[in-house]
Amino acid sequence: MSLAFLLTTLVIVITPGSGVLYTLAAGLSRGARASIIAAIGCTLGIVPPMVAAIMGLAAVLQASAMAFQTLKLLGVAYLLYMAWSTLRDREALTIHQDTAPHSPLRMIISGILINVLNPKLTIFFVAFLPQFVSAKDPGASIRMLELSGVFMLVTLVVFIGYGVCAASVRNHLLARPRVMMWMRRAFAGAFVGLAAKLALTDR
Repeated sequence: MSLAFLLTTLVIVITPGSGVLYTLAAGLSRGARASIIAAIGCTLGIVPPMVAAIMGLAAVLQASAMAFQTLKLLGVAYLLYMAWSTLRDREALTIHQDTAPHSPLRMIISGILINVLNPKLTIFFVAFLPQFVSAKDPGASIRMLELSGVFMLVTLVVFIGYGVCAASVRNHLLARPRVMMWMRRAFAGAFVGLAAKLALTDR
């Protein structure tokens, strides 16, 4: 495995996006355990785009404007839903003394959907992985799976790091409900911004 792949993967993963935002919100609201669950969900959300890329399904998104736009609009709608939920539900970003996350399955599903409904991630795998795998290699598919596994591992570790760091400062915010109110608004605004960015992207 090349150093270039690891460095490129690290740069891509640490760049803040919807998955990072979701993990940070989980860490701030319910602590380290919740952030780890959120990170697992976001990491599992890489699997469908990865499989689609390896199987060549991403080429359909690249070639079909309708398929790409449909998936993109679903992604935009879901990010806007996340923004609305963050503003509407005061429990969405509220500090709790009890570190036990509510509905781990729901958190994992939300993390999965954030990545599954982003068509750019699928196309990214098509553009990214082949740069590190020779087309003449008879085991190219296996090699791509191995690299994808490393990408997922790095994603999990980095996202957990983000979440645990967020969880480490949550106690300092317990007595500052006004700060949490503005943070909730900031997170909602960030989700809206990510939705707008996704809406404006082309294939």
